[in-house]
Amino acid sequence: MILYRGKIFDSAEQDRILAEMEPYINRTLSEKTLPAEKVIDAIARLGKEIAAGTHDTLLATLQADDPRRYKLLAAAMLSRENLELKLKTELYGTTSPDSPPAIQVKMMSLGVIFHIAAGNMDGLPAFSLAEGLLTGNINILKLPQADNGISLEIISRLIALEPALKDYIFVFDTPSSDVRAMQRMAELADGICVWGGEAAVKAVRSLAPTGAKLIEWGHKLGFCYIADPGNPECLTSELSLLAEHIAETKQLLCSSCQTIFLNTEEEADLLKFCETFLPLLEAASAKHHSGTIGERAYLTLMRHTEYLEELIGQSHNAAGEYRGTGCRLIVRSDSELELSPMMCSVLVKRLPEDQIVSVLRRKKGLLQTAGLICAPEKRDAFTELFARCGVTRITTAGNMSAYFNGEAHDGEYALRRYVRMVDIEV
Repeated sequence: MILYRGKIFDSAEQDRILAEMEPYINRTLSEKTLPAEKVIDAIARLGKEIAAGTHDTLLATLQADDPRRYKLLAAAMLSRENLELKLKTELYGTTSPDSPPAIQVKMMSLGVIFHIAAGNMDGLPAFSLAEGLLTGNINILKLPQADNGISLEIISRLIALEPALKDYIFVFDTPSSDVRAMQRMAELADGICVWGGEAAVKAVRSLAPTGAKLIEWGHKLGFCYIADPGNPECLTSELSLLAEHIAETKQLLCSSCQTIFLNTEEEADLLKFCETFLPLLEAASAKHHSGTIGERAYLTLMRHTEYLEELIGQSHNAAGEYRGTGCRLIVRSDSELELSPMMCSVLVKRLPEDQIVSVLRRKKGLLQTAGLICAPEKRDAFTELFARCGVTRITTAGNMSAYFNGEAHDGEYALRRYVRMVDIEV
């Protein structure tokens, strides 16, 4: 389905709509502006509806173990307080104190942003669109194939709350294989925002017109670091929270824990840790067990693939494996940060403190969240060390994927990427 000028059209109308979009966009850019307050008001009203339970039926369709968690998160992210804080934090100040008196620096939207959203998180397409609206941009959104229709319903409701937004929102369910249509959408854009892995980003670069700004939100890696694995006082409370995090996210988010690193040289410490952690992960996995056929099919296929790799001797330096119901811990002899098999299958590796920088720097540009488990008196030192390596989020183990009002995204304030500065002589 397609959302165009506030109305729903069949996908068969795609070519006709694309053919007439440019003059419509140009007319909007020349005649209208979108005040941030108007966007905030509409989004905040939608957030209040979600918090009040108006959209519980829609949220129940989410592919999630606990839709209530998404409801609370959405209500917080869409609150007026959070949106105003985001604008103040990310776009505060537009004129340098050193600018000549005759020069005024004015912040403007890019104009038109083409959003190519990923499907690893429910609601992500609507969130990306909201950032484009907050900065006054016209937005063309290509939905991911995994979208279950919730994005279109949310966006339609937003337009119903504020009809002025219909001139700033175009939504298509175009498949990525339709390169011609995506090329046309890209030609209309001043900026292209792409969420996805290396292959997706590379594909978008190939279709981006000269001069279009590329806004890349690529896949990142998260990990947990246990600074003192021999100290049970540091582990008792936080390991259960780490297990909850892994089971709840299924390791599908960039902030999810893919690898658990222990500050040790000894493989025996890894095996001992797995014996302690497996029952906790198994309990959390049972609590957050997914009943969706898609996730069960993925898990079955992934495990069968790994079984075949083991048979032909491609077991990736496996030093041991601990299997539980719905989960497993895979001990490996190397220290590289890498993507796990996911779905509650976690890598466990050694990473002595004196090797942290040399190991993590090999993944520079891919680092995102570090869940740090350590004694309180050591936390500042380890936090500083991870920050110097390039890690952009450092949290407790249980909050690796938690949302914090005012936080940056992958080390940047996102809204700054959706605007440009214009120097004006006055």
